[in-house]
Amino acid sequence: MAVQLDDAVDKTAPQTGKGGAPPTRRGGGRRAGRGPRPPAHHSPHPSVRRAPYLLLLPALLATVVFLGWPMVRNLLLSFQNLNMKELIQHLTDWRGTGNYQEILGSEQFWRVTLRTLVFTAVNVALIMLLGVLIGLLLARLGKKMRLTLSLALVLAWAMPVIAATTVFQWLFDSRYGVVNWLLDQAGWHAMAHYDWVGTQLSTFFVITVLIVWQSLPFVALNLYAATTTIPRELYEAARMDGAGTWQVFTSVTFPFLRPFFLATTFLEIIWVFKAFPQIFAINEGGPDRLTETLPIYAFTEGVGNLHFGMGAAISLLTIAVLLVMTAYYLRLTLKQEEEL
Repeated sequence: MAVQLDDAVDKTAPQTGKGGAPPTRRGGGRRAGRGPRPPAHHSPHPSVRRAPYLLLLPALLATVVFLGWPMVRNLLLSFQNLNMKELIQHLTDWRGTGNYQEILGSEQFWRVTLRTLVFTAVNVALIMLLGVLIGLLLARLGKKMRLTLSLALVLAWAMPVIAATTVFQWLFDSRYGVVNWLLDQAGWHAMAHYDWVGTQLSTFFVITVLIVWQSLPFVALNLYAATTTIPRELYEAARMDGAGTWQVFTSVTFPFLRPFFLATTFLEIIWVFKAFPQIFAINEGGPDRLTETLPIYAFTEGVGNLHFGMGAAISLLTIAVLLVMTAYYLRLTLKQEEEL
């Protein structure tokens, strides 16, 4: 037994040569000159290769169920003549492209589309301009004032849309509104009982103030957070070169935060374009349907007038217009990712 243990130890123990150096194997000198043997590469197990797809499967299923299937149903409805009669009797009256032909040939659709584009452009421009100014102000304020302004922005952002819309309805009320009272006290007595939702421009003014007020916190807080990632040495170098405030912004802040501006503008275009509760709750697209945007127009024709096939077709055309609007920003974003 002792002999067997000694033999086992001799086989497993590393052998050393002269001076404790490892012995040179026959024919091993050529290998020693080549360096260490590279590690062998093993292909991953099939279960490892499938793991990312299995992790994505719940999200893909949720997308198909909650987004893909409604889109397919909406597409099928857009080719049908579905009114209250067909809905009650469970009839399917296929109309082909008739709904699309009627909509695209309607002057009302093109007026609403142009109105929506102008409304979106004005709101996004104001949101980005004021949001950037407030974000830069946050970066310059002291700690206490920055915290106070940040809390105010967060509270405005956290307010539910319908609750905020109700507050603005009260502020601009013709009889008891605070805005009319303040204008009357300031000397504009003609505004004491002004009806803010009585004309197209004044109604859009109220809606624009509401949407801009709700959107500013997102842009301002994100811009301030993005400015904290800019190295201070760049600002110091620009000021040492004699750059003013505007030059510092155009040469340091804007180039560094260009991805932020692209992504934020892209998100704001989508958010403003599809704005529904603010416009509908203020005056339901009135007066005389003069403040209808494409989402309101689709709802009015589909649910309000019980032309569900027509409403489905308008909603799909709305998505198409939005995709055309955002195609430029998508191309810029993809180009930027390729450069990175």
